[in-house]
Amino acid sequence: MRRLSLSSRLALLFAACTAVVSLFAGVLFSRASEAHFVELDQQLLDGKLIGLRRALHDVQSSDSEVKLAEELSRQADLSLRITGSDGQRRYDSSTNIPQALPRQPGLSTVSHEGTDYRVLNAPLFPDKPDSPQLTLLLDITHHQHFLQRMQHLIWLTVGLSALATALLGAWAARSGLRPLRRISAVASGVSAQSLNSRLPEENMPPELAEMAHNFNAMLGRLDDSFQRLSAFSADIAHELRTPLSNLLTHTQVTLTRPRPIEDYREALHSNLEELQWMAQLVNDMLYLAKADHGLLIPKREPLELGQEADLLLEFFAPLAEDARVKLTREGSGRLEGDRSMLRRALSNLLDNALRFTPAEGKVQVTIDEQPNGLSLQVENSGDGIDPQLLPRLFDRFYRADPARREGSSEHAGLGLAITRSIIRAHGGQIRCESENGLTRFVIELPRGD
Repeated sequence: MRRLSLSSRLALLFAACTAVVSLFAGVLFSRASEAHFVELDQQLLDGKLIGLRRALHDVQSSDSEVKLAEELSRQADLSLRITGSDGQRRYDSSTNIPQALPRQPGLSTVSHEGTDYRVLNAPLFPDKPDSPQLTLLLDITHHQHFLQRMQHLIWLTVGLSALATALLGAWAARSGLRPLRRISAVASGVSAQSLNSRLPEENMPPELAEMAHNFNAMLGRLDDSFQRLSAFSADIAHELRTPLSNLLTHTQVTLTRPRPIEDYREALHSNLEELQWMAQLVNDMLYLAKADHGLLIPKREPLELGQEADLLLEFFAPLAEDARVKLTREGSGRLEGDRSMLRRALSNLLDNALRFTPAEGKVQVTIDEQPNGLSLQVENSGDGIDPQLLPRLFDRFYRADPARREGSSEHAGLGLAITRSIIRAHGGQIRCESENGLTRFVIELPRGD
């Protein structure tokens, strides 16, 4: 079965609500009208009862029947039956009075041969237990016809109201859902080649403004991710093109003529260096791919970050001495984490700091205890980084140094991206700050205990 559209559902819902409300109002009006007629009939019969009792106050009077006929002649649709205390009928004002009538006191309604009557039973002498019984019958057929016509009118009104509401509701729903169709049109036009379409948020109703904002934000994220993916693919090609070209050229040159065994050994050693760099690049890319898919799960073991930092500073000490850079460490702290992963992250930051610290400069590692974890900072002196470049430092294959050599076998631009993945795997955050000739990488890690 074909599913109803949202506009059709809203139109049917409007029609159903209108029909229910109209029907409820019509039933209330019908009940109120019926109760009003009953009240009028009760007042009329009560008034006639008083006149009949006055006319029949003396049953033995010779002119009682004359007074009774005179009283009944004033109301053409009124009939009277007098029943003795023994239950025998003594008087019927009309031959059309039904034989069987209710005997209980008070007001009731009966139907006989297509005629409706309002019946009132009351004693002729209320103060006498053996008083004859008066039964007044009021023809209310015209009342019932009016109520029936009114009920038909109510049903007709309900039907017409529901139909009109359905049509108007369909138009209103279609007009109100126009922003959704606009969203659908924009979504249908989104593709890998067209991610720059946006919804006009200022023209959206308040109920859809937030959704439009989130939709535009989603398109922005998709566009940014696609651009990064495209740049990532191009960077991979650039990074691998130079070493592959070197391998091909070197191998072709070596094979142009017979050479001594030492030349072949030297060529193989040179090729091995390029292959090792390419293997490391592929391993780093696989490492980042695992991090992107949540497969980078660190071990949890107690660590003393001060000791771990000292071991790395001792490892980088010869390199720092050659570059005439001073390495220092301040503070300490304990947490639970993966030793090898955190060593790799800190090693990437120290290597990066040493490369960009000028002679006689300083690289300092600072560890601070925090209420919910600890903070680790790697700070180096030297030329600052343009604030516009700071958000891109952790992108893959990105190098802030414009003089970098394409396809360099030393640094592929994945170190900071790997560092960020490691920190995030531990539930922490990393950011870079650069001002007043100092560049600082700040890591915030939870304790994990």
